[in-house]
Amino acid sequence: MALNFDLAEEQEILRKSVRGFAEKEIAPLAQELDRNEEFSLELTRKMGDLGLFGMFVSPEYGGSGLDYVSYIIAVEEIARVDGSQAATVAAGNSLGIGPIYYYGNEEQKQEWLPRLCTGEILAGFGLTEANAGSDAGNSKTNAVLDGDEWVINGSKIFITNASAPNTGVIIVQAITGKRADGRNEVSCILVPAGTPGMECRVMHGKMMWRASNTTEIYFDDCRVPAKNMLGNRGEGFHQMLATLDGGRLSIGAMGLGGAQGAYEKALRYSQERIQFNRPLFDFQVTQFKLADMAMEIELARNLLYKACWLRSNNRPFSREAAMGKLYCSEVMSRVVDHAVQIHGGYGLMEEYDVERFYRDQKLLEIGEGTSEVQRLVIARSLKN
Repeated sequence: MALNFDLAEEQEILRKSVRGFAEKEIAPLAQELDRNEEFSLELTRKMGDLGLFGMFVSPEYGGSGLDYVSYIIAVEEIARVDGSQAATVAAGNSLGIGPIYYYGNEEQKQEWLPRLCTGEILAGFGLTEANAGSDAGNSKTNAVLDGDEWVINGSKIFITNASAPNTGVIIVQAITGKRADGRNEVSCILVPAGTPGMECRVMHGKMMWRASNTTEIYFDDCRVPAKNMLGNRGEGFHQMLATLDGGRLSIGAMGLGGAQGAYEKALRYSQERIQFNRPLFDFQVTQFKLADMAMEIELARNLLYKACWLRSNNRPFSREAAMGKLYCSEVMSRVVDHAVQIHGGYGLMEEYDVERFYRDQKLLEIGEGTSEVQRLVIARSLKN
C-alpha cells in the first residue's frame, strides 16, 4: 500500500488560518509581552475565538472534534511566532483539557469543558513539586478524605496556566493513601480556582516563556468535595503518564514550530545582510548551516506527525511521543544556535526575535520530561 504524506485539505486550511492569526495578532506583541513578563488575556481570548482550545474534544462538549495532527499543526504555527503563546495553548489543551476530557465523569465534563474549549477559562495540571520533578513518584502533596471532602496539603511548582486571570480549575495530583503493596496511592483531584486553602503565586524572573503564566501553588487544609476526584481513586499515576504522553507531542510541536520560525528568520537575514560586498547566503559556510537546519526540520516534522497519526488511529504511541519530543526539542536547540550565529551580534539583541527563540528553546529539553527521561522511556521500550 502506498504511503501518503499529503495533509488533508482541512489541515492545510487550518495551518494557513493559524499562521495568519499568529503573524497578525501575536507577532506585533510578542517582544513587548516577553519584556514585561506579561500574560495576555486578550490574546488568550482571541486564540479561544479561533478555536485553538479543545481542538480534539468532541463537539458535544464544545470542542472542534479534530484529529491530533490538526491540533499539533496549530501549536506548531503559534510556536513559529512565539513560544509563550504556544505554551498557553499546548498546556491549556494537553495538560488542562485532556485529563478532564479523557478521565472526567459526565458531570465534570459538562461543568468544565464548554468554558475551557472557548478559552473563557484555563486549567492547570498540578504535578511538579520542589523535590519531585523527573522523580514524579516522590510527590509529597497529600489528600485525606474527611467525610464528603478531600483535605489537601502540600505544594506544587512550575505549573502552567494555574494563576492566570482566567484560570478556572487546577488538576492536582496527590497521595490519597497506601496501596495493598505498600506503595503510595496516587489520585487526581479537581480544585476550582479561588478555593480557600489554595494559594497560587505567579512566578517571575524566568529566562523563557516570559509571557506564559507559571505558578507556585500552596495547599493548607484546602477542602474540596469528594466528587471532585478525577476518575477513580488510585488512578492518578496512570492518568499522569497518559497525560504526559499527549503533552510530549505538543512540546514536540513547539520545538518544531520554533525551529521553523528561527530557520526562516535566519534564511531571510542571510539574504539581506551584506558582508564583504556579498549577501551572507552566498558563503558556503552559511549555506551549509541553513541546509542542515532545513534537513533536520523536515526529519522532525515527519517523526512528530507519525506519532500524532498513531495516536489519532488509536495505536500505541508512547515511544514515538518520547522520540518526537526529544528530537524536536533538540533540533530546535541546534537550529536556534545556528540562527543566532548567522545573525552575529544582532542575534544577541532583543529587537531580533532569534534572541527570544534562543531563550525559549531550553525549556523544551526540560519540561514534560527531560531529554534524559525521554531516552530512558525510549530505551525501556526497546525490550518489548
